[in-house]
Amino acid sequence: MTMLSNITSDRRFHEAPAAALAADAELVEGISADEFRLAFRNHAAGVAVITADAGDGPVAMTATSVFSVSATPPLLVFSVSSLSSATPTILRSSSVVVHLLDTTNVELARLCATSGVDRFADRDSWSVLPTGEPYFVEPPVRLRGEIVNTLEAGTSRLIVVNVTHAKAPADDGDALNAPLVYHSRTWLALDRSSPLV
Repeated sequence: MTMLSNITSDRRFHEAPAAALAADAELVEGISADEFRLAFRNHAAGVAVITADAGDGPVAMTATSVFSVSATPPLLVFSVSSLSSATPTILRSSSVVVHLLDTTNVELARLCATSGVDRFADRDSWSVLPTGEPYFVEPPVRLRGEIVNTLEAGTSRLIVVNVTHAKAPADDGDALNAPLVYHSRTWLALDRSSPLV
């Protein structure tokens, strides 16, 4: 698959005309790692849990980097940090399960974001698909897919997944719980009763 490599090889993606940059007097060249993290702290993101098993036991991690990139074929992308204990297993796996969380799953999100704990200690909270991947039973949406590409991105890797199986709720917005989002280091409910428009 060349989707991501095509994006990164396009020079227009990397180069902006100097005149366009000069027009923004508040845009300062360069940014520190702390400033970059602060910039994204106010950017709310949906919360997911990713599970995998490369043959030596299940792993799980909480992620806020999951996004869809194509409906045909159904592709999603997420990133894994070199600092996560789950990353080596995910990179050795051929498939994963991505759980999209709602507010009833905040404890699962916390569990899978906590270092040094057994995320699979509660045997009633998870099971294994016929295809071999571990999954948590509570989340309303589960997407099982094959890893079709990876891309180095600084200290992280982008993982491209072709979704092959799904469990999703019926298309009834009124019956769904509020989505779980992460914003400024806080777990929040996305309140659909207060739309802006």
